[in-house]
Amino acid sequence: MDATKITMIALFLLCVTTAKPAGGQTLDVCASCHVIATCDDKLDGSGKVCNCKYGFVGNGRTFCQDKDECQIGASKICGPHTTCHNTYGSYYCRCLSGYSPSNNMDVFIPNDGTHCQDIDECRRILGLCGDGGLCRNLEGSFYCSCQLGYQVHNGPERFNPHTNKAFCKVVDCGRPAAVEDMVLLSVPRTTYGSVAMFACDEGFVWRSGANSSVCGADGRWRGPTAVCEDVDCGSPPSTPHAHILWNKSSRMAAAVHYQCHSGYHNVGKGDVSMCTAAGSWERPPVLCQETLCGFPPVIEFTEQVWNNKSTPGSTALYFCKDGFHYQGGHNVSTCSGNGQWTRPTLSCQVKCGPVPILENSDVLWHNRSVVIHRCVDGYHSWRGSNVSVCSSSGVWENATMTCVELKPPVTHLFVVDEKCVHWRAEKYEDDTEVYKVTCVGSRDYQKSFHDKTTRFLRSKSNQLEVCLKLLPVTNYSISITAVSARFTASITTNTSLTAPPAPDVYFREFETPVPMLKLRRSLNTLDPISMYQVFVLPVEGVMTFDCSSPASLHSSNEPPAEYIAAMMEVRRVGMELNFTVGDGLLYGGCFNARLENGRNYYIVLRAVSQWNEAERSTCVLWAKVRGTSFVMKVSASSAAASVVFVAVIMLGGFIWHYRKT
Repeated sequence: MDATKITMIALFLLCVTTAKPAGGQTLDVCASCHVIATCDDKLDGSGKVCNCKYGFVGNGRTFCQDKDECQIGASKICGPHTTCHNTYGSYYCRCLSGYSPSNNMDVFIPNDGTHCQDIDECRRILGLCGDGGLCRNLEGSFYCSCQLGYQVHNGPERFNPHTNKAFCKVVDCGRPAAVEDMVLLSVPRTTYGSVAMFACDEGFVWRSGANSSVCGADGRWRGPTAVCEDVDCGSPPSTPHAHILWNKSSRMAAAVHYQCHSGYHNVGKGDVSMCTAAGSWERPPVLCQETLCGFPPVIEFTEQVWNNKSTPGSTALYFCKDGFHYQGGHNVSTCSGNGQWTRPTLSCQVKCGPVPILENSDVLWHNRSVVIHRCVDGYHSWRGSNVSVCSSSGVWENATMTCVELKPPVTHLFVVDEKCVHWRAEKYEDDTEVYKVTCVGSRDYQKSFHDKTTRFLRSKSNQLEVCLKLLPVTNYSISITAVSARFTASITTNTSLTAPPAPDVYFREFETPVPMLKLRRSLNTLDPISMYQVFVLPVEGVMTFDCSSPASLHSSNEPPAEYIAAMMEVRRVGMELNFTVGDGLLYGGCFNARLENGRNYYIVLRAVSQWNEAERSTCVLWAKVRGTSFVMKVSASSAAASVVFVAVIMLGGFIWHYRKT
């Protein structure tokens, strides 16, 4: 009996002994029970007794303390494969890893027969061992192994995926190794069970064994076991009426030539047989047939003498018929070894009389049967043949060409309005002619300039015109080529100076005596502008500015009412120009005087084009400085008309009106 049980019995006896008070008085036992105790009838019926509740031990009156049921061992109180957990006044059980309670509860007390049973992890968790893995259940655990065709990677043969990183990996044999005298035909896969097919290499034939190789479970290829031997075709086959030319080699690709006997010729598709990779000779393509030429050829205007033999070496003799004379050539035909008669080349002709004459032509060459004509000087041939032939009937078949007077295909060439070229077409028939128009331009003052244009015109007309985009101030050479006639005519022309394009500026208003203005130049390299001039116009009432006749140049420090603040050559100006009015510097000999405070000014930009003694200009209003309400007229002259620009201050901005004067 253990110490705990002895203590419990002693406390119980103490409780019974002290339950009866002195003096014979009756004691209320139940009133003296501990709060964690119950008052029960004694088994012999002699009274009441205090007992600690289930899970507690003590005398029932003065103390009751928790009973640790787990101290006797988990397997004794909870059963096998368990752990015991004490609680205040009770306890509970849990199953060890790999086991589960029979009542499917997380914790239990085995008083209802609940016990821990083995968990079959292999059934419970699908794919527990991964691809290619086999799961084996154990009592309270499990292990994994690999199927056939898979190998364990990164672990032992038996492994647990929860405790290490091992897994099953498919067996891969890699590419099959080369096999002597064989070639690999196909290997779709290299994993376990894959089959690689081999064949005998060129020059070898299969004799025995298997020509396949299989990837095994150990990652190695098995096979092939085929035996390949050298090709040997043996002696070549014979063919009738022929003998062979052979170097005695019977290996693959060896060749034998067949040659027909004398008096026979080959009518087959060849004369060579090859030793094939299959170990046999090709069927000889030669077919020797007796040589017979048949009847000799028939030659016009001739008769023949022949002995009716058509074997090789037989001959036929030709001579001209009556009424024809022999013109020369070979008059014998021979039966050759290939079964064909040679062609005689004799010529038998009749006389056609005097040589024919064509209008405006003479005879270049002739014999008894052919005359070649040519046109005399000043004429050229126009269609038709220039050959006359003596026909078999003795009549000349005259030449059909026509000799026509020579005229230039392109005449009366001139240029209109510096853009359109006109010409006249000379043709002998109403045919369509193709004309190539080439225009090349250059400038004396701009050596790098080059302008070339090519146009094609297809027309039946006798009067033609092509309009070109000729650039100003340019020397042009224009050529017109009649393509079929192979004739070219040329003309030169010069284009005049035009007014330059208006400068690209942004009009602004300033209240500073030194405003900065901006100019963006055109990207066109053919820009004819020579220089820019900046005019400063003090404003008083209504003013008129003539762009074609601006004020004289001034260089003194006292500016007049209207003056030039700057002159800038284009070659010294970039693609963008920033110019500050009134900076007190000289620009091209002109003094850029400071503007007076309190006065109103217009700033005008003038673009000038010059060539030799000609000059053209265009003006734009660039800016207004400290302006109040006033009116300004800017007159710009051009070759076409004089245009007046009227700037009216309205709602803080400029409105431009154009009118002809």
